Amino acid sequence: MINRQTSRKGQVAIFIIVALVIVGGIITYFAVRNYFTVSEVPVEFKPIYNYYQACIENEIRGAIDLAGSQGGHIYVENYAPGSQYAPFSSQLNFLGFPVPYWYYVSGNGLIKENVPTKADMQNGISRFVKERLNRNCNLNSFYEQGYTINVGEPTVTSVIQDNSVIVDVNADVVASRGEGSARKTTHHAEITSKFGSLYNTAKEIYDYELSSAVLENYSVDALRLYAPVDGVEISCSGKVWKTREVVDGFKSALEGNIGAIKFKGDYYTLSNPSEKYFVVNLPVDNSVNLIYSKNWPTKIEIAGADNELMIANPIGTQGGLGVMGFCYSPYHFVYDVSFPVMIQIYNAQEVFQFPVVVVIDKNMARNGIPSQLSEEPETPDVCQYKTQDITVNTYDNELNRIDANLSYLCFTQQCFLGSTQDGVYSGKAPACINGYLKADAGGYAEKRQLFSTNEESSLDVILDREYDVELELEVGGEPLKGTAIVIFENGKTTSTALPDSNRIKLSEGLYNVTVYAYGNSSIEIAGSTKKQCYDVSSGGIFGLFGGTKQECTDISIPSTKIDSALIGGGKSEIYILPSDLQKGKIKLRVDSLPTPNSIEKLQSNYEAFGGMGVELALD
Repeated sequence: MINRQTSRKGQVAIFIIVALVIVGGIITYFAVRNYFTVSEVPVEFKPIYNYYQACIENEIRGAIDLAGSQGGHIYVENYAPGSQYAPFSSQLNFLGFPVPYWYYVSGNGLIKENVPTKADMQNGISRFVKERLNRNCNLNSFYEQGYTINVGEPTVTSVIQDNSVIVDVNADVVASRGEGSARKTTHHAEITSKFGSLYNTAKEIYDYELSSAVLENYSVDALRLYAPVDGVEISCSGKVWKTREVVDGFKSALEGNIGAIKFKGDYYTLSNPSEKYFVVNLPVDNSVNLIYSKNWPTKIEIAGADNELMIANPIGTQGGLGVMGFCYSPYHFVYDVSFPVMIQIYNAQEVFQFPVVVVIDKNMARNGIPSQLSEEPETPDVCQYKTQDITVNTYDNELNRIDANLSYLCFTQQCFLGSTQDGVYSGKAPACINGYLKADAGGYAEKRQLFSTNEESSLDVILDREYDVELELEVGGEPLKGTAIVIFENGKTTSTALPDSNRIKLSEGLYNVTVYAYGNSSIEIAGSTKKQCYDVSSGGIFGLFGGTKQECTDISIPSTKIDSALIGGGKSEIYILPSDLQKGKIKLRVDSLPTPNSIEKLQSNYEAFGGMGVELALD
């Protein structure tokens, strides 16, 4: 006897199996249909879909090229301007391309990072292909042949691999002509490209630079080799460098040294042992090139110098120091430097490049940027919080309204506010106690004025016109025959060296004017040996009870020839009027001193110098 319950169970099982087969068939169909779509498209419609496929591949290549030239960013957004404090915007203009910095100093002095992740770049490629595809893929030639084509809104996904970029476009493309028609929904493209590999190398170099400050260390070496930092000159007339020449020379040194840096790798073979210094101990898989141009925005500030001169004042000429038997001029200048470097990773076909800002802080390589996990709080960006309404009026000395660029200095940050219009600025500023409003206008001296925005809402600023004048000097009633250093101080220092540079920019005001006039000297200090004795422990049992003995050593002082010596000058407070500056020429007069022929007479000149003055000639 047949068991009906068992029969029903068998029928149910058969239905289940059939259902699974049907579902599996449907899944298999949808899974593999993309691979057979082209073959299913009638021959007369294949050119349309081949052309659309070519459009996709062309846009992918365009996206890769653009991302590689712009540091992985296809869409360069959120532009932030630079400032006088940090002359870098958020982008480096490189041959017309706005390339976003991966690491830079913002206009108000904060460290910023803008490194794209691989997911960011994939999203950028997808967005680029989606936006460009329908706009740039011109199907007019097919319309002219009588085709009707409807293209749906595409959905795009991208994957970046080391040696390829894969893009899938989901867009319903329906074509028809006469009685025939075809439809294709999914489109797959894979472009051979080392974009992913180049990005990986870029990230390795960036992380290494971030942790070790390798570019900063090379730059510090160049600074100490090509610019005066600290040292001693054997000289009784001091040592003078022209600031602009020092800055230009340092920029040229950076240009050459940065370009010489290489990275280890199979592509690079050290052919000259002298090049070993420039090889960074970081093996990479691609070729690397570093670029700095002295024409790019660069900040070089030198503490201890002014815009014209860097001066090392002599020691050993003052009264009471004659026992030294020679003069020397020590110097110590402190540099704050920041400049961009473009890092290019490339092969025969492709380039991936990104810029960073190199920072030297007080003659030292900058510290690594704090980790995101660091417990140190990030310095707040006060410039983002402009909450105070202020009004600033800018005038010249005759109270005529003039236009100026305004910035606000709060703590260590400098915020650009804007420019006055017809001498008036009305806008926002950060809330700050004891901040400074800075006004800068062409043809006028920069003005800084104390302004607490959390207590005050308006400010009047009077700018002094700045004049470019010719400077003449008379020493003892005669035109200068040797050399001279002239220094003007009134809150800031302006100096020049005559006769090489006889033009200087001054504005009305009270100045401390110092003039050092030097002439040829024939002083020769013979070499000598002096005996210096010290009390030292006598040792043994007597030493235990504080016993001492005298030990002496000979100190050799080399011979010195003094070619230039102080022969005139002085110091005075002088108020310079606009009428003096409008003439375009200023003449100073100082008394002369006898030409010294010994170190003692040279010291006498320096002692007499303290009581001498400077006169402003009014003729």
